[in-house]
Amino acid sequence: MLRRGFAEAGEDATAVKPWSFTAGLFDKSSQTGKRTESLNGRKKMEHKKAGCPGRQKYLSGKRILPKPISKDTNIVDVIDSMDAYNGGRLRAACHLLRDKYSQEDVTVGLSLAGALTPAGLGPSTIIPLMNHGFVDWLTATGANMYHDMHFALNLPMFRGSHNVDDADLRDKGITRIYDILFDYEDVLMETDRRLREILVRPEFQKEMGTREFYYHLGKILNEYEKKNKLGEVSVLAAAYRNGIPVFTSSPGDSTIGMNVAGLELLAQASGLQDLFKLKINPSIDVNDSTAIILNAKNYEKGKTGVILIGGGSPKNFMLQTEPQIQEVLMIPEVGQDYDINITDARPDTGGLSGAPPSEAASWGKIDPTKLDETVTAYLDVTAAFPLMTAYAIQTTKPKRLKRLYDRGQELREKLIKSYLENNKEVEKLKDLIRKLS
Repeated sequence: MLRRGFAEAGEDATAVKPWSFTAGLFDKSSQTGKRTESLNGRKKMEHKKAGCPGRQKYLSGKRILPKPISKDTNIVDVIDSMDAYNGGRLRAACHLLRDKYSQEDVTVGLSLAGALTPAGLGPSTIIPLMNHGFVDWLTATGANMYHDMHFALNLPMFRGSHNVDDADLRDKGITRIYDILFDYEDVLMETDRRLREILVRPEFQKEMGTREFYYHLGKILNEYEKKNKLGEVSVLAAAYRNGIPVFTSSPGDSTIGMNVAGLELLAQASGLQDLFKLKINPSIDVNDSTAIILNAKNYEKGKTGVILIGGGSPKNFMLQTEPQIQEVLMIPEVGQDYDINITDARPDTGGLSGAPPSEAASWGKIDPTKLDETVTAYLDVTAAFPLMTAYAIQTTKPKRLKRLYDRGQELREKLIKSYLENNKEVEKLKDLIRKLS
């Protein structure tokens, strides 16, 4: 490699390069020319400023000059002083919660993906947000709802380390979720044993969606909470008390679904299938979740917002309610009004977990005219979500609980009515179904 100011192979050694050490250094005329050029450039820039009335909008934000953190600084002050990057996006998400999601006419959906309940986010974050009226319906992985049971059943999980010998853990009967450790026999297997005894109760012996399934399970976990006197520790128990419908889009992808399948296998093998009748039907959930959005937008003339914690199936299940209304049922609608995404997934790999609201708008999931009221923050949800909940609780009044679970039949009837009134293919589809006979 040659030093700056010296010709490289194939170059004219007498030519002065613009990045050359010697360029203009000893040339007075060159220096004078540069000063003249600089002055002319400054005049041109000033002229551009004067003749560009739209320029100021880019500089209309709050000046970056935060106050120093002190012993008296609270969470709200810290978040309000986050000026840029993903800290700035977290601040924007919190302000959206405060200014828009806090309104009584906004129906709020919360989706949960990732191992959040094992990390204790149920008691610390999710339940307080539910009690504050900022969760009207919820979608979560089945795994989150399974691990939620440990808390109601008083089966402990412990802080640990990720730097451990997993083969040794297996040998000693300990299970790990990153840096969370718990006993395989006394927590996992005990939860399974109690779950199976719950699943064979009479109220579960029918075909149902996860919405109804979790209602029954939440009622039982609420009794365990009272018995164990640990306070409000179970998300499903809180949902039962607050009338919040809970959905899992892929119920078979969890230990709850595995235990349902195991009992069904036993019933089939023993000739007891006429007695054990539990079937989880995801189509019921698709329609019941869609009915929530349709009612909020078309019947109550309100707005809807989503809080998407992580991505995956829960995120899509929550957002697909709008395409279900528009594309499948053919009911006129435009998309969700507000959207908060907290994710660590990249958008450029094509996965839904990292897909931004603007991409969702192209599917009809988000109202394309409301994209300025959406936020995506690329953060660890276990750090961001508690801060968001704390901010919402400290800056807003509690909202009235909508108790949408209690209104399930009403919302379903409204969905059917709008479907039959708007869908142009109903008669054709009915004829095709009749031909199946």
